[in-house]
Amino acid sequence: MISVSGIGVTSSIVRYSSDWPVIIDPSVGSDCQGVTAIVNLFDPLVSADTKGNVIPHIAESWDVSSDGLTYTFYLRPGIKFHDGSELTAEDVKFSMDRMLTIGEGISYLWLENIQETEVIDKYTVAFHMKTIFGPFLVTLPSFYIVNKELIMANIKKPGIYDDMGDYGRGYVIDHDAGSGPYVLKDFTGEYILMEKNPNYFLDINSAPDEFKMIGSTEPILLKTLMARRELEMTNRWMGSETLKSLAEIEDVEIAQWRGGGMEYITMNTRKPPLDDIHVRKALAWAFDYEMAVKLVPGSVQARGPVPLLIPGSDPNSFQYHLDIEKAKLELKQSKYYGHFDEYPIEIEWNTNKYMEKQAMLLMANASDIGLTLNVVETTWALFCSDSASIEATPHLHVLSANSYYPEAASLLQARYHSSTAGTWLQGEWLLDPVLDEMIENAIATKDKDERYAKYIEITRYVIDLCPTIFTIETPERRAYQSAYMDWPAAKGEAVPVYKYDNSMRYIKVYPEKREKLLKK
Repeated sequence: MISVSGIGVTSSIVRYSSDWPVIIDPSVGSDCQGVTAIVNLFDPLVSADTKGNVIPHIAESWDVSSDGLTYTFYLRPGIKFHDGSELTAEDVKFSMDRMLTIGEGISYLWLENIQETEVIDKYTVAFHMKTIFGPFLVTLPSFYIVNKELIMANIKKPGIYDDMGDYGRGYVIDHDAGSGPYVLKDFTGEYILMEKNPNYFLDINSAPDEFKMIGSTEPILLKTLMARRELEMTNRWMGSETLKSLAEIEDVEIAQWRGGGMEYITMNTRKPPLDDIHVRKALAWAFDYEMAVKLVPGSVQARGPVPLLIPGSDPNSFQYHLDIEKAKLELKQSKYYGHFDEYPIEIEWNTNKYMEKQAMLLMANASDIGLTLNVVETTWALFCSDSASIEATPHLHVLSANSYYPEAASLLQARYHSSTAGTWLQGEWLLDPVLDEMIENAIATKDKDERYAKYIEITRYVIDLCPTIFTIETPERRAYQSAYMDWPAAKGEAVPVYKYDNSMRYIKVYPEKREKLLKK
């Protein structure tokens, strides 16, 4: 727990409540808090606008070969890493090679698609694809560049990556190796402090001088900090009661927007009795979706695994609803019928109270059809660790996930392709080769309309397997200091790339307005 006295005050700062731990290595970090740090410390190869269009960033231009198998990027000269060395094509190649070799984080986006990354010259780099990868360009705003020279100088040997030792993982876990708009200043067990990069290649003069990620989501502390103007914004894991209490503070507002977020209840399809589809369907029919929507203001019932605002989603897919009789009929078809007392079922939740409420709701619904569920609170770190094996992965888990790029494949691949089994992204353990082939075929389709049609087929295939209870599409709901903070995402101007809403270079803070509030 972080104390109030441990939080300093400067004239231009954004302090943000964060879950913990925070993994700042772009080849490893993939959750909300990790990517929030990464998007500020590192630069992506390309960026995106508020409509999801890919725009220049590190690469100022690019072209694609006629066969769709080679993407060539032309870098801006003169961009500096935080240690003063220049970012070149060698760093881009090293970053992708490192990402694919480590094989964690969001490496699944490119792992099966990139054949080779080639340095053409100092400022030109090419990606050679194994096959056509239709959404490749729109994935790259989530590909961050690391400092090759700095990491190579801090590799520890021996290590699991042969000649590359530990590939610098031991170093990047708490050291800066980026070129981004913010520089790592201090990293403790309680907070991360970053300061604005004075040599950034874009104009960020109006951005906050510092960004501090505070390792606490404890409601009483957050309300105290907000009231003292020592916290500028919360993360997305605040429950409705906490947000309501924060909104009672003068000039603290609740920003809300649809950001492609989904709530799921994952079902471990390899663990009895959920290895039986009839049990999974019974739970899907038993769940009270209308009540789930009421638990999270601004939410709507999900229609399958992809939010409807994501291009390539299916607005006409089958949608479960509360029907106890259908649930009971499904249970009677199960091979476990009459023996459910021999198979205790646990549902885990972590992070916030509305996830707990969804778990409690399913527990109550399940009791109506004769199933006993035990609700278990866990931590994010423990959940991620447990997800590494089928045996340790819980029967059920209340999970929140966002798309990393604005196409349905982002969630379909992340949530259901076999390459993500064993990570927090997939508690279902589907390991379905037919589904894998369908996803791979879709993303290998060059024509966008044809690709989107295939996404719809995949969506319906997943729904037929019933590996998940698709509960709600959730809005981003965050408290922030509206009187002295200009935050584009709060005005509906969020860039639809994961955690770009937390990029400090888009935000303005007015210290003089804060001072007026403190004098009241």
